[in-house]
Amino acid sequence: MKKTLIIVLAVVVIIGLWFWSSYNRLVTANEGVDGQWAQVETQYQRRLDLIPNLVNSVQGAMAQETKVFGDLAAARASYSGATTVDEKAAAATQVEGAFGRLLAIMENYPQLKSIDTVNTLMVQLEGSENRVSVERTRFNELVRNFNVTIKRLPTNIIAGILGFSQRNYFEAASGAEVAPVVDLVDEQTGDSVTGEVPATGETPVEIPVVE
Repeated sequence: MKKTLIIVLAVVVIIGLWFWSSYNRLVTANEGVDGQWAQVETQYQRRLDLIPNLVNSVQGAMAQETKVFGDLAAARASYSGATTVDEKAAAATQVEGAFGRLLAIMENYPQLKSIDTVNTLMVQLEGSENRVSVERTRFNELVRNFNVTIKRLPTNIIAGILGFSQRNYFEAASGAEVAPVVDLVDEQTGDSVTGEVPATGETPVEIPVVE
């Protein structure tokens, strides 16, 4: 009888230790995702501030493209209203999708190459995408690791009991693995008007943010 009790107690202790260890591992992984999102958001806010400036600069020449502008405005509003990291990651993916469609449509408007503000903004957006891309990759790696962890047996049992669920990825728009550059080459001179992307730490040309 005493031997049976000892065995039962030993099993309970082992299960308790495993439960405690699994919980701590899940909390650490979850906090790691949230912490990396803070790094993403620091870089992404600059990009979000540049997008409405670009919209205001090209809207006159693209007045008939009401849908793409409406989609982009709705996506930005969704991001602004997001409160959790998962909601923000999903909303940022929506913003990138709408912005990617705008960039694609801009290629049909060669007259935009004569607008200095557009050229400057495209250079700054290219630089912002490079920095966002680095942090987004790190974020998505942590999200993948977390999602794999909570799917594996027997950790998925603990995750379900404690309310841990899959995290959202921050997905780039199609083609955004390359910095978003619109081909604005001057047809008369043959020179590129996109210029060089300011290196990290250099002061870019400032353009007032239009909300």
